[in-house]
Amino acid sequence: MKAVGIVVEYNPFHNGHLYHVNESKKITNADVVVAVMSGNFLQRGEPALVSKWHRTKMALYNGVDIVIELPYVYSTANAPIFAEGAIFLLDAMKCDVFAFGSEQGNIEPFLNTANLIEENFDEYNRLIKQFVSTGISYPKSLYLAYEQLQRMKNQPCIDLSQPNNILGYHYIAAAKKFNVSIQPATIQRVSAGYHDSINEKSNIASATGIRKAIFEHKNLEEIRSYVPETTFSELHKWQQQFSTFVHWETFWPLLKYGLLRNSPEQLTAFADVSEGIENALIKHAKQANSFSEFMSLIKSKRYTWTRLQRMLTHIFTGITKEELHQFQHPTYIRLLGMTSKGQAYLSERKKDFPLPLISRVAQVKDPMLAIDIRASEIYGLGLELYSKNKIDGDYKTPPIRM
Repeated sequence: MKAVGIVVEYNPFHNGHLYHVNESKKITNADVVVAVMSGNFLQRGEPALVSKWHRTKMALYNGVDIVIELPYVYSTANAPIFAEGAIFLLDAMKCDVFAFGSEQGNIEPFLNTANLIEENFDEYNRLIKQFVSTGISYPKSLYLAYEQLQRMKNQPCIDLSQPNNILGYHYIAAAKKFNVSIQPATIQRVSAGYHDSINEKSNIASATGIRKAIFEHKNLEEIRSYVPETTFSELHKWQQQFSTFVHWETFWPLLKYGLLRNSPEQLTAFADVSEGIENALIKHAKQANSFSEFMSLIKSKRYTWTRLQRMLTHIFTGITKEELHQFQHPTYIRLLGMTSKGQAYLSERKKDFPLPLISRVAQVKDPMLAIDIRASEIYGLGLELYSKNKIDGDYKTPPIRM
């Protein structure tokens, strides 16, 4: 059986994701779709709208055959580390191809870009440091350094100002770093941009736009035409059970407590917390009455919104620098769900997997998995304190079968 791997968050699964799944199978002629999906905390430093189990169901209802979890160590990391974890796992799953959505829509410029940066790596880093030293933000410095390199080579390269192109480049770079056999493919994104609000003239909207509509209107009917009916049903079930969808405002009281119970010195031990911001975090946590108010007080040119949210995610979950940076690559494959076709693929291929396949966590002792479980428990606690209803945790929930 031929397998195509995809890297996803599904926050939530929408019509654009459905297009991506179908096109991935079509252009690669794959029999099976394997999705490596972030758990309850995501790459931009946010808690997921609904739990990983509900998002797994959305995926399996809509053409994905196997869902495995991207460990917290990678799912909350910057783009290069996020991509490395995802590609390493898809290769470990013996996928033949990985397919990603991009603004570019053509794989050749991605390969050219990866070669350009690899061949001029020292110069690239020198340019980055030069731009950073002038006060330009790190993400902007990356782009400006790349622009200068691009002028050196007369080949089509990608636009690295586009968010999905950036991730796509890092997937290619990760594949080169690990020298994997899995081959890359890309699919042109359709309609909505990464951050666009929903548009009544299209049935495809970004996940950001869908979440914004949910929180602004408090009415799922507003987003019904932008998601498959099975996604709508799962979101409706979640809303009935918990009364709220998860975002940082849901967890603000717990996050505020976590900020104020630590000394400035203790805060600097948490992953991604840069020395120099710890006093500001405590000062503004005392002043703010909401997460959005807190973020408006601490955001600056030096600290992007995403960088701050990643710091806060690690403070909230209690993950230290030492814990986060002890790993070189994923150490297991965590199965979240599968269809009957996915189960047949696992029966055929799992003997060749270089990593253990975990379906039940109770008997497994692994420090990376322990971080995943802790993060899930903190997510569940925050939701329980808000809604008074409990979510099934990792020890109680077996892989979903469809």
